[in-house]
Amino acid sequence: MLLRQLQYLTALARERHFARAAAASNVTQPTLSAGIKQIEDTLGVLIVERGHRFVGFTPEGERVLAWAQRVLADYSGLTQELSGLKEGLNGRLKIGVIPVALPLVHWLTEAFAAAHPKTTIEVLSLTSVEIQRGIDAFELDAGVTYLDNEPLARVRTLKLYEERYVLVTPSGGAIDTKKKVTWAEAADLPLALLTADMQNRRILDMHFREAGVTVSPVFETNSPFALLQHLTTTRWSTVLPHPYLAVMGTLDGLTTRPLEPEARHEVGLVVAEREPLQPLAKALLAEARKPEIRLKLERDIAH
Repeated sequence: MLLRQLQYLTALARERHFARAAAASNVTQPTLSAGIKQIEDTLGVLIVERGHRFVGFTPEGERVLAWAQRVLADYSGLTQELSGLKEGLNGRLKIGVIPVALPLVHWLTEAFAAAHPKTTIEVLSLTSVEIQRGIDAFELDAGVTYLDNEPLARVRTLKLYEERYVLVTPSGGAIDTKKKVTWAEAADLPLALLTADMQNRRILDMHFREAGVTVSPVFETNSPFALLQHLTTTRWSTVLPHPYLAVMGTLDGLTTRPLEPEARHEVGLVVAEREPLQPLAKALLAEARKPEIRLKLERDIAH
């Protein structure tokens, strides 16, 4: 069984389509199908449920896929480590980041790039569920996500910061005279919020429920940046993690107020819980632990 055949299998798992998997692997569809058939013949099990198009993996196929992903990740880690011994760490670091953490992740990626100039970096805006899935499938080297709200599995974690929440609302109303706003008061406003598939939205819904109210937003988006842009219309209000105040800059026509009772949630770095750690993930963890990174993060979120 060759590594190339295992790569065909993982490509099929990603693409869920024979022709697209073949194109992603730079081979013809018959070559990809023959490679997967060779794995089946070698192991004596049926891996793929075949029809006129890709249907899915058999239970045995799911186990083979998990091992294939692990073998390919280990091989990639080995080549990175050997190359690093000779000429410094190289390779492509892939990080999945929840959208609300995107304004701060540059402190981490900049430090990593400076320490390892022969690497490249890819940052993907993903939900917390997608980050967990990507780490499990060895498609991500690391993630930046919530650590304390929904269970994480099979990962090593490093806390980066705590986010708290502020109401952003058009100026000129009764809220201008308040120092703080309750969650129940915020729920009475025409709210623009992230969509329900985002963990930030599920966190906010939880705190609104704790205040005895249910929110019905009048505008929803899965993009925090679209949310910020719509705030400039001064038509809607929203609840944002406080690090976004640094991104928003001047808030003409808008008022910000902390929400009470105060709520805090941890955001941190996650990598697969395995030994040895992939070289890229290990190097990223090392940068994240440096005191100067912590100081820069604390400076940016001290609002």
